[in-house]
Amino acid sequence: MSPDMVATLRPLLAAEASAEAPGSGSDPGDLEQAVWVRLLERLEAEGPPADPQRWLRRAVRSEARRSRRTARRELPYPAEPGDFARPGPEQIALTAARRRALHAAVPRLPGRCPRLLAALLSPQDLTYREIAGELGISQGSLGPERSRCLGCLRRMLAAEVAPGEPRGKE
Repeated sequence: MSPDMVATLRPLLAAEASAEAPGSGSDPGDLEQAVWVRLLERLEAEGPPADPQRWLRRAVRSEARRSRRTARRELPYPAEPGDFARPGPEQIALTAARRRALHAAVPRLPGRCPRLLAALLSPQDLTYREIAGELGISQGSLGPERSRCLGCLRRMLAAEVAPGEPRGKE
């Protein structure tokens, strides 16, 4: 595309795009950009149009029609894309991976910790009284034992996670 062709067509394209944009519901700049791209594609495939001004007017109208059709078919998102009230697929996958890592680490704990934490993580949502009865310990010692087990689990999981490299230093 020659610089004089661009200089000749730019004002006409801006005027045509400004005239067609309100009816198509699009931005004049978007229409201009789409027509420039279309012109570049045409130049590569077929060469320059015989009547560039006529071709440009038709291209603007065609892009405006395409924009109207697209706008009619587009539906709004049920929620904003950045709305994190509902977890996305990647958040669901990360949560599942953490849960698997936790459940895999519990049986490797020492002493009564595996049974205690398995009871606490149980989907049956057992009460402290039920857990204490199941483990054969007093309900009063369940809290301190749970704290020791969780501390042990924290240390175990922290040791399995590779420490990050310091940033900004080489």
